[in-house]
Amino acid sequence: MEASPIGRMFERKSWRLHSLILLLSLIVIALISLFGTGKFTSEDKISLFILLFIQLEIFISIAVRIFRDIKPGNDRKEITRAVLSRFALFLVTCFVIAFTLALFFLCFKTYIHGGDIGKAVSDFFINKFAAWVKETSGGLLFGAAIFIFLQWQDALKREQKLREENLIFQNETLKTQINPHFLFNNLNTLSSLISPKPEIAETFISKLSSIYRYIIENSVKDRVALEDELAFISSYFYLYRIRDGEKITLAIDIRNSASLYVLPVSLQVLVENAIKHNMATREEPLKILVYLEGDCVVVRNNIQRMASQVRSTGIGLKNLSERVNLISRKAMFAEDSGGYFTVKVPLIQ
Repeated sequence: MEASPIGRMFERKSWRLHSLILLLSLIVIALISLFGTGKFTSEDKISLFILLFIQLEIFISIAVRIFRDIKPGNDRKEITRAVLSRFALFLVTCFVIAFTLALFFLCFKTYIHGGDIGKAVSDFFINKFAAWVKETSGGLLFGAAIFIFLQWQDALKREQKLREENLIFQNETLKTQINPHFLFNNLNTLSSLISPKPEIAETFISKLSSIYRYIIENSVKDRVALEDELAFISSYFYLYRIRDGEKITLAIDIRNSASLYVLPVSLQVLVENAIKHNMATREEPLKILVYLEGDCVVVRNNIQRMASQVRSTGIGLKNLSERVNLISRKAMFAEDSGGYFTVKVPLIQ
């Protein structure tokens, strides 16, 4: 899912954002000049403009880092609680930075004019500090309130979008697994095993039931342990191996999956996608490989296009990509090159 226009602007620090900060600084200086009670020289206005511009740049950068990792929660209370806790941290951090910058500018200006820096600092604390605290706090609260409101609204929209995507994903997943074609093929295979190979038939039934149990229990969750997802796709692939023999191979090259999490049913969607869109024979088997690369789980298969290609709407991969982005805040990567189709699914922290 694409970020909101406001989110894209803040996250990318585009020229539009810098221009907006510059314009806002000019407007504030103009208002101070028109309605301020004190007398401001041209030098005062320029100094105040530079200080204000630098502060806004720093404050927005801090706000982005503090608030960008707020993920959709189960309800609005969780989102609001996360926003308010970060709001307090944001105010304290910005206040300290504003105070440091104010002292630096005061000392620098005094030094340029050949004045006594110690006396200037002492005068600031005695005569001007209370007014500075009042003005700075007011400005921070006003600016932060606007920013927090925008972030809160954005988080609520993401939470609602996540609910919608979850429903779509669950519906598509269940339709894929419970459609008549899927059941017919597996029941037909089971029927052919019962008499000549009863032990294999029993294992087949166990794997089939575990597949549905896993889907029902985990498709509504935001994450599952990677080792559970790998066990799930192994059971899922077992059905194909019994039915198609050596036409399709699945290799899982992941030795240590402890404490790693992934979006539930995501790897199964990719395995199913590979089987659905590629030809497989004993002479030229379809080879699917699952492995870790950095902070992603990679599902890779050789491309063996069918003579009569299955029509694809791309909805499955699109829904999976959007749901991955909503949950992990990272993009799913898919590439068709060099005779291989590769998909990288980010792990969930």
